[in-house]
Amino acid sequence: MSTRPTPRRAAAPTAARAAPSSTSKQAKSRPAVRRDPERTRARLLEAAVEEFASHGYSGARTDRIVQAAGTSIRMLYHYFGGKDGLYLEVLDTVMAQLRQAELQAIPDDLPPMEGLLRAFDFIAEHFADHPKLRKLLAFENLNEARHLSLSERIPQMAAPVVGRIRQLLARGAATGEVRADIDALQLYIAMAGLAYYGRQHAHTLSHILKRDLLKPSWQKSNLNTCRAMVEAYLKPPG
Repeated sequence: MSTRPTPRRAAAPTAARAAPSSTSKQAKSRPAVRRDPERTRARLLEAAVEEFASHGYSGARTDRIVQAAGTSIRMLYHYFGGKDGLYLEVLDTVMAQLRQAELQAIPDDLPPMEGLLRAFDFIAEHFADHPKLRKLLAFENLNEARHLSLSERIPQMAAPVVGRIRQLLARGAATGEVRADIDALQLYIAMAGLAYYGRQHAHTLSHILKRDLLKPSWQKSNLNTCRAMVEAYLKPPG
């Protein structure tokens, strides 16, 4: 009996063995993800403003910030160096927005009394429209300006605003429209205090005084009273 040799199975063609997998094809056809560093940084900063305004520096959590921003903790450290750097950038940003808007709202070519009263109106409106700024300032005051004092930009940003008020006072004194013995910084602090206190402390004052100071009608009446006080102070005696 003769045995037939077992036929050898033909080897798979080289082309078939080298054919790329479907996963490789998908990887090649998938469009490259574009990175947008400016947008990532902006999202982190926006989420940080919300987090620090809600919880203060001590209570804020970087993991919540990166989750809200849709990025990673590595990116937070890449752009801001850590929690301290991010918090300082938040303070710089909100204060810069306030200062820039102040200068736009108080043009130096207005009649002096009108310009000074517009300064008060702007401060009142800005604090009303930016509760996060009020909360950030309140938290930073509790910490005795521990972080804000590290900023070089914030003191520099305040100088032009006080200078604008000083110009209006000088022109008003020269024409007799405004009393001549007013210090610009004292006036600015007084206007900010009048615009800020009744709004920021309305919750506690409402319970203490048994009146709803959060009502829009009460807030408007209070600001009208404060504005009249500023105007009466600015007018020359007699």
